[in-house]
Amino acid sequence: MSTICLINGTIFTGITTLKNSSIIISDGIINDVMSAERFAKKTLPEDSRIIDLKGAKAAPGFIDSHIHGIGGFGTEDCTPHSLLKMSMILPEYGVTGFCPTIYPQPHDKMLMAIRSVVDAMGQEKGAEILGIHMEGPFISPEKAGVQRSEFMRLPDIELMKEFWKTSEGKIISMTVAPELKGMRELSHYCLNNGIILQAGHSNANYNQMVEGIQAGIIHSTHFFNAMRRLHHRDPGVAGAILIHPEVSCEIIPDGYHVHPALIKLLLNEKPVDKIIMVTDALKPTMQKSGTMIANGEEVYLDAEDGNIFRRKSDDVIAGSSLTMLGGVKYLTEIGIPLENGLRMAGSNPAQVLGLQNDRGTILPGKRADITVFNDYFDIILTMREGKIVTGLTVDPHEISDRH
Repeated sequence: MSTICLINGTIFTGITTLKNSSIIISDGIINDVMSAERFAKKTLPEDSRIIDLKGAKAAPGFIDSHIHGIGGFGTEDCTPHSLLKMSMILPEYGVTGFCPTIYPQPHDKMLMAIRSVVDAMGQEKGAEILGIHMEGPFISPEKAGVQRSEFMRLPDIELMKEFWKTSEGKIISMTVAPELKGMRELSHYCLNNGIILQAGHSNANYNQMVEGIQAGIIHSTHFFNAMRRLHHRDPGVAGAILIHPEVSCEIIPDGYHVHPALIKLLLNEKPVDKIIMVTDALKPTMQKSGTMIANGEEVYLDAEDGNIFRRKSDDVIAGSSLTMLGGVKYLTEIGIPLENGLRMAGSNPAQVLGLQNDRGTILPGKRADITVFNDYFDIILTMREGKIVTGLTVDPHEISDRH
């Protein structure tokens, strides 16, 4: 049995916060969580590895359920290589699991993108690929954002069956526009196959959105963005999400996509466990060199206006350069308790994706998917199934064997 002990840390379990506490991990599973006093009396195997966190913070590993790329690698590359490169980079920002997100694109390329994710799954050395998030193609051209409207489609069951077959059952979620004709039939098919449906890129009015909720669309994509806005005579998509507590929602907390006052409003109106942090990060996020391309178009980073990407040809917003760690940090800067930010980044996405039985909390019996960071939001280590996949940045003398 392989045993690792993370000691003297502040543990955010996903339920409560434990100061000066320790985590005991055996064969990739959390064996126990305890105070320093209890740990001092604990008998451990002789070859146990002990890592002194010296007050650093340990939280459930972050899960990015909506990400297109990072580090110059993206889903639009349609290669397992790019997905595996994303897997290696993401733990540097605290991510232990992610859902590669596929844009609407030509049919053959979309199938290639799906296939590349399937081929990469099981080969990851860093963050785990949890399943495919398809952002379309059954979305509205009226709320396209920078998605290419020529590749958007009305709901088509036969096409969906082709996507599902190509994915070998690995599609975990799909962004759809509830107002589109044929959506109820599509919803039934997806729900019968365990696909989470989320409203987004939608111009649905309030009644259409409510019908979508009734059909099982109870999650939503990058809240407030690319959706019909709240109006006093028609609450629209945004209003329906606020009004119905059962509907969960993604937010991109980068200081630009959602105003901090609206994030606070959302927290006042919706249970915190229904709010899911995502990055929606584009391929050139954290890219070190080279031409920045996202979804086949050249973009640039607008550092003066929220560190967002803009399309070079017309300055239209192309997307986010956020990381999950950066999102947690930003929420604390606007006054959101760290505990809530960490829940949005780890526990809540695990719950929405149906993975809460084995991850998303630091509790005995759960997978040891853990992110450790300091007061400056530097990653100390990221651990997936008890294996350190990035780090360690603490001094070597802080790591020892139990004697």
